[in-house]
Amino acid sequence: MLCIKQVLSERELKVYWGTATTGKPHVAYFVPMSKIADFLKAGCEVTILFADLHAFLDNMKAPWELLELRVQYYEQVIKAMLESIGVPLDKLKFIKGTDFQLSREYTLDVYRLSSMVTEHDAKKAGAEVVKQVDHPLLSGLLYPGLQALDEEYLKVDAQFGGVDQRKIFTLAEKYLPSLGYAKRSHLMNPMVPGLTGAKMSSSEEESKIDLLDRKEDVKKKLKKAFCEPGNIENNGVLSFVKHVLFPLVGEFSIKRDPKFGGDKTYTDFEEVEKEFGEELIHPGDLKAGVEVALNKLLDPIRKKFESPELRKLSSTAYPDPSKNKGAGKGNPKVAEEDELVPSRLDIRVGKVISVEKHPDADSLYLEKIDVGEAEPRTVVSGLVAYVSQEALQDRLVLLLCNLKPQKMRGVESQAMLLCASIEGDPRRVEPLDPPEGSSPGERVFVEGYETGKPDDKLNPKKKLWEKLQVDLKVSGQCVAQWQDKHLMTKLGHITCKTLKGGNIS
Repeated sequence: MLCIKQVLSERELKVYWGTATTGKPHVAYFVPMSKIADFLKAGCEVTILFADLHAFLDNMKAPWELLELRVQYYEQVIKAMLESIGVPLDKLKFIKGTDFQLSREYTLDVYRLSSMVTEHDAKKAGAEVVKQVDHPLLSGLLYPGLQALDEEYLKVDAQFGGVDQRKIFTLAEKYLPSLGYAKRSHLMNPMVPGLTGAKMSSSEEESKIDLLDRKEDVKKKLKKAFCEPGNIENNGVLSFVKHVLFPLVGEFSIKRDPKFGGDKTYTDFEEVEKEFGEELIHPGDLKAGVEVALNKLLDPIRKKFESPELRKLSSTAYPDPSKNKGAGKGNPKVAEEDELVPSRLDIRVGKVISVEKHPDADSLYLEKIDVGEAEPRTVVSGLVAYVSQEALQDRLVLLLCNLKPQKMRGVESQAMLLCASIEGDPRRVEPLDPPEGSSPGERVFVEGYETGKPDDKLNPKKKLWEKLQVDLKVSGQCVAQWQDKHLMTKLGHITCKTLKGGNIS
């Protein structure tokens, strides 16, 4: 093996980091970027590989016709990331996979390697990186071997990647010497959990914050992020503070009312983790602090992509799927599916018939809510933190009933409880109130959209709820509105008790 210490005694270390150009890069990419900055400060020669061929091989996450555009997008957005954290680009080498992976020599090595690597080893190596399906394509089995060969063809001493790559690194160490090539060293960074608690992934929209997400989108995604009070495990918000903000900024600040401890700036992550674990930091305050710090990192990237050229690149590299399925070509079904109207939301009056603690999460409760169906729906929420368990019992509430059911700490939540909240004050939350005399199952509609039919199930990829939710507000008279039109049942307006000007989610 090429020993790092031995290499450093003779010359500077040559390191490469690769990324498959699949979905849009997200904020977890700041973790490897911060380490690349460290490598450069230490005098290393760093190569960034845009692995376009890998993107195609991984269950065709990137269509062949979009490979070049995706590479251009990745190059621009990753350069913008590096510039936003002060990394000099002139010390970096950028290379595209297909610039050398289609050569005669490389192709012959692929064949040589495929004659040695077993199907078991190839599948095991890609288990945490390549998309796993019941009937995998042969291309996905080739992926780990190509990544191993890249070490030789890029002429590096070490490869750097996330800990999810460790099985590919093991395959490289096992098989490269069989081809007569040196065994390389491997350096790994931790993986930042996604907003749902699992790995943050470019292909899982709900788990990530994209680098070009608007400030409103960042706020919305952080608000929905899993961040249970006192829970420091699989907490994507807390992990972002540890692995991104402290390495890049060196400190973390929260702002809060003096009665809750007042503003505080932390210079040591262990103190943040300790206070959050002891519930001295409220999840809402943690999220608000991350929102401010994250937007400071993203602002230069957003600004760069305001140019017409880069906006066009973004839209062509990642075309809207709805525009490729007949939309605008006389297909009424597609036109209907793309229509952004509130009548597509299945909002109903519900009655809380029981409230009990979540078996695996102290801050979550299970509410059984009658919505006029044969069986009540189970809703998982943290509302009991704001409204007592007794006050919720038998209360009339509003439910969004056609979202895709989502598991929350092992229990499936079958609807969303709609509440009003005040931006910047995570402790002020109130459930919305239907008119007096309402019955479970009654339809809630927006004034002027009384006749539209709700979707059976909202397609999460279309982001319809997220797009409509932006315009849901509480008026100065405490009436729920969408684009200044009242939310109603046949008996009158939907209201909340005190949160004038609040958001609805």
